[in-house]
Amino acid sequence: MAAPSKATTTLAHRLSAFINSPTGPKTTHFWGPVANWGFVVAGLADMKKTPDLISPNMTTAMCIYSCLFMRFAWMVQPRNYLLLACHASNETVQLFQLSRWYSWYSTEGKALQVQKEAAAAAGPPTATPAAQAAASAATSAKK
Repeated sequence: MAAPSKATTTLAHRLSAFINSPTGPKTTHFWGPVANWGFVVAGLADMKKTPDLISPNMTTAMCIYSCLFMRFAWMVQPRNYLLLACHASNETVQLFQLSRWYSWYSTEGKALQVQKEAAAAAGPPTATPAAQAAASAATSAKK
């Protein structure tokens, strides 16, 4: 029987070294970033939604969060490149979402907000003259 090839031995050795490394799948250095990729996937999925649904407060919080954890991923020993890549991607997605919201808000959003404030200041909606006439005709028909 032939001895295993050098490439196979090297691949097996590398896989074993990765599994047992300080940032391998036996540690939180691996599973934390894997779970955080959910933020990136959610942000990418939200790009299909209209910008009026974007929460600028939450998006800003996500940007700050990702910035802080990018620094953490760089400073922690051993450096966590998977976490750094995850948060750099999330930062990019969230900044894009924030720019979509700002673009929408600076054009359509302010006008909608002014309309809502004007409607709230006017009080509850009153019936139109046609609706009032129909209502009075209905009450006089009951008598």
